Amino acid sequence: QVQLVESGGGLVQAGGSLRLSCAASGRTFSSYAMAWFRQAPGKEREFVARISWSGSPTDYADSVKGRFTISRDNALNTVYLQMNSLKPEDTAVYYCAANTKIPYTGWGIKEYDCWGQGTQVTVSS
Repeated sequence: QVQLVESGGGLVQAGGSLRLSCAASGRTFSSYAMAWFRQAPGKEREFVARISWSGSPTDYADSVKGRFTISRDNALNTVYLQMNSLKPEDTAVYYCAANTKIPYTGWGIKEYDCWGQGTQVTVSS
């Protein structure tokens, strides 16, 4: 059973930056597609960014394109989300997710079956 632990959330002013980290347990992290999702109060969870098992390609929601960058370090079993030019509408709980299915089913947005507990990001205006 893979465990995902997010960190790096917090309170930041609009225009600021944060870097989220997601540490994964297990020895097969390098075979997982990984993604970040977020859920704001009263809203459904939404896709933010995803990255293939190898680190390329990557993909972003239109709302964060050009501001957020997803990356991974397979040697450290960690995926990151660098968030720049933050806006109040980015306020949400951010969740890390992994596709651990065997055989590998790709990096589609609906493929993620393992989730972290979430980390709160609050952007003040």
